[in-house]
Amino acid sequence: MPSAVARVVLVTGVSRFLGARVAYALQADPGIERVIGVDTVPPTTSLGRTEFVRVDIRTPSIAKVISSAEVDTVVHLNLVTAPTGPRSSMKELNVIGTMQLLAACQRSPDMRKLVVRSSAAVYGSSPRDPAVFAEDDEPVDPPSSGYAKDAVEVEGYVRGLKRRRSDLAVSTLRFANFLGPGVDSPLTRYLRMPLVPTVFGFDPRLQFVHTTDGVEVLRRMTVEDHPGTFNVAGDGVLTLSQAIRRAGRPNLPLAAPAMGALGDLCKRFGGLPAFSPELLRWLTYGRVVDTSRLVGELKWRPKYTSEAAFAEFVNASGLGHNLALGLLDRLTGGLR
Repeated sequence: MPSAVARVVLVTGVSRFLGARVAYALQADPGIERVIGVDTVPPTTSLGRTEFVRVDIRTPSIAKVISSAEVDTVVHLNLVTAPTGPRSSMKELNVIGTMQLLAACQRSPDMRKLVVRSSAAVYGSSPRDPAVFAEDDEPVDPPSSGYAKDAVEVEGYVRGLKRRRSDLAVSTLRFANFLGPGVDSPLTRYLRMPLVPTVFGFDPRLQFVHTTDGVEVLRRMTVEDHPGTFNVAGDGVLTLSQAIRRAGRPNLPLAAPAMGALGDLCKRFGGLPAFSPELLRWLTYGRVVDTSRLVGELKWRPKYTSEAAFAEFVNASGLGHNLALGLLDRLTGGLR
């Protein structure tokens, strides 16, 4: 495949934390002439020389932006993982928005490269999962709801585009949960609860990716040619019990049905993070992915391990001040 040089790059979801950081990283590259950021709402902070265009990717207007600017590279980051309204709106943005975007990419003669943010949640979470998921592994229990199911559908449409436009360099990145300063997600809200509920009898293994590493992976995929599907996570794992102790939070073990009921109450009354079905399964069974394909392809590995990414989150959030729990974690950490 010939080299797909990125000169005019369009970044979706640029008003969110990840999109803004990726746009900043790309505009610093001297080989990129223009960076165009699109979203449905204006960014709250300056995007530097990135040109902001207010457009809804669910509408045909996105095709006009791609065509008029002669965009050759699209970085699609607009995967909504935490609903802020009805589930139908989230699905429309994730799935219908992606369909419109990919249709515009297919029709554009200038298009050369597509980089897509996906999620390791496409593997699901199940008691029958393998110890580690590689990119070619099929989920034992495929996601049936929420953003995880959306991510599965998005990847299906991306594969369809690759069949129709075999000349495109397409990179699909299955990220573990992001952590780091400024990250606001269902996971970070869960870990900030004064009393953290857990599923009795389960201590899942978890992985994280620091935002700095996530941005660097996306930058490399954009300015270099690395077509394919890649898992992205920091090295190593943390168990949920270790994470809660390091956050300085006491935990409340509950039976699985009680956790589900608590999630429903949180969703109904607000003020606390709602537990989506995919989050509950992840907090029960966990998930670990193999990142050797990414490391081998880029000849690079994330700066932050999963443990270090979690430590950065704890420090930035002002958590981790329960000295007794911290001492217990240090004393028992070597026994795991």
